[in-house]
Amino acid sequence: MINQLKWTATAVLIVGTAVNSAGYYPLGPLLLVLGGLLWLVVSIQWRDAAMIATNAIMTLTAIGGLAYKWLTTGAL
Repeated sequence: MINQLKWTATAVLIVGTAVNSAGYYPLGPLLLVLGGLLWLVVSIQWRDAAMIATNAIMTLTAIGGLAYKWLTTGAL
């Protein structure tokens, strides 16, 4: 189960990076948030503090950026 989840998370992050690089907003950042959340679940299961910190901060940063954009422009 965890092995499938980590590969799903990896695939989502790869696709999210490509979509983000192509300039599709907000789809790119939303996919990156999803991938980060999936990896966060894996890292919590593994009890890997470095991965928990990395994925939690990356996910919160992406969510914060999306929230800022929505609050300042009224749209994603």
